[in-house]
Amino acid sequence: MTGMSVVLRRWTARLTAVGGLLIALVALLVAPAGPASAHAVLVSSSPASSAVVPDAPTEVVLTFSESVRKVPGKTRVIAPDGSRADRGEPSFEGAVVVIPVDPNSGRGTYLVSFRVISADSHPVSGAFTYSVGAPSTPPVDTGSDSRADPVVSVGIKIGKYLGYAGLLLLVGPVLVLALLWPRRLSRRGPARLAWTGLGLLAFATLATGWLQVPYTNGGGVFDLTGAGVSTVLGSPFGAAHLVRLGLLAAAAFVLRPLLAGPVGRTDLVILGVLGGGALLTWPLSGHPAVSPAPVVSVVVDAVHLGGMAVWLGGLVMLAGFLLRQADEGELSAILPIWSRWAALSVSVLLVAGVVQALIEVASFAALVDTPYGRLLLGKVGLFALVVAVAAYSRALVRRGAAAERPAPVRRAILVELAITAVLLGLAAALVQTTPARTAVADTAQSGSDYFSTTLTSSLYSLQVEVDPARRGNNSVHFYAYTPDNRPQPVAEWRATVALPGAGIEPIEVPLLPLTDNHATGEINLPASGDWQLRVTVRTSEIDQATVATTVAVS
Repeated sequence: MTGMSVVLRRWTARLTAVGGLLIALVALLVAPAGPASAHAVLVSSSPASSAVVPDAPTEVVLTFSESVRKVPGKTRVIAPDGSRADRGEPSFEGAVVVIPVDPNSGRGTYLVSFRVISADSHPVSGAFTYSVGAPSTPPVDTGSDSRADPVVSVGIKIGKYLGYAGLLLLVGPVLVLALLWPRRLSRRGPARLAWTGLGLLAFATLATGWLQVPYTNGGGVFDLTGAGVSTVLGSPFGAAHLVRLGLLAAAAFVLRPLLAGPVGRTDLVILGVLGGGALLTWPLSGHPAVSPAPVVSVVVDAVHLGGMAVWLGGLVMLAGFLLRQADEGELSAILPIWSRWAALSVSVLLVAGVVQALIEVASFAALVDTPYGRLLLGKVGLFALVVAVAAYSRALVRRGAAAERPAPVRRAILVELAITAVLLGLAAALVQTTPARTAVADTAQSGSDYFSTTLTSSLYSLQVEVDPARRGNNSVHFYAYTPDNRPQPVAEWRATVALPGAGIEPIEVPLLPLTDNHATGEINLPASGDWQLRVTVRTSEIDQATVATTVAVS
């Protein structure tokens, strides 16, 4: 009876795992397909920005460089008297957004503000004005700030880091227990590590899914709405995360017998299928799915992630268990096999990384001139360092010295793990950074040099943006933050620009407050040169401070 119950439990676990896999696949198939694009840019609008039209339009049309999705309640048109001029929900058809407008909202200047979601789940926001009849004092959008709290953006990166850590803590024990673990050794320690990895991975998946809601809609960690949750769950990002949770739940049933003792080939095959499906959910919810070659990018990114998990997870098992508990004979059999696995994993990482770089960077200029490219260079440098340490460990194994004296190998592995901990941090930052190819394309499309800097005073820090930083019409944006990086409410904004070298005295910049910590303006810079920009921000009746910077205008 005992043997029969064990067989029944195993078959129940297998059927449950297969059921979870089928549910995940169905969720993947019915999920809305995402268009092949990333990081949309507003290409044009009707009426155009700063235009003066004789008659009030019945709709405002926004055309983006790529398909976008709606963020409920974040696309608005404000009439000259401060009331809402938009009527009903805007319609989204690919890259075109149509906002119905009341044509009887009066003459004067209107404000259009928007926040939409690119295909790779990154929000894009902006604002502009147009006037009916003649310009007037621009209205203020009294709606909520559409920018996400910085805590949310940092939290998403931390969540992705924890997800990577959980993946390797799960894959390492499972792989070693299934194929390399000596029968005489207890499985309790590796089993605990595997369950910890599974729990960490599930927590990271839930946390990033939660944070995606305020990241999409703007606001703080707990600013969740039903519409916002529905938007995220109905997106490719949400679908991929739901699929991952389903696969993890299915894998948990197969893991239990594996972590307790040896299992058959069928269980290993099911576990491999579940693991391969879970790996695909990372690229399907990020940049690879919307790259110029999405199929190649998704497969390569999943292989890259799998190679990382096998290599680092195996290192954790070696340093934490095998090199301390296995005897010389067992290590003599295990280490050469592991050395071949590690060499194969590193080779896969190298090839997949090169393919990813060719797709996401596309040019040498993008590699050195964009944040994504510089992060990638840092990752390559650390990867070269850790490969050198791994080569030293492999040399010890080839000489047969590792089984007799495992301490040097263990120290080298600990160094590898320390370096790769930083590598995982760079990977988490990369997936939240605009791909280099997109950043370069956006710059070329706007035809701008674009100036951005952060100025600090005793009262606040000020993010300053001037676009395109060229002779002629320019847009300026100011974002005020407290010293602890929270939005700083501003009572009054004032700004001037001057070009002393050309005898141009300070010119006042007309500013439009968009939110309580964000103002924008339009200014014509008639000559190239080093323009002096001075901004005075008053935060209360008596507190104000002035900051200044030099903007090179070509």
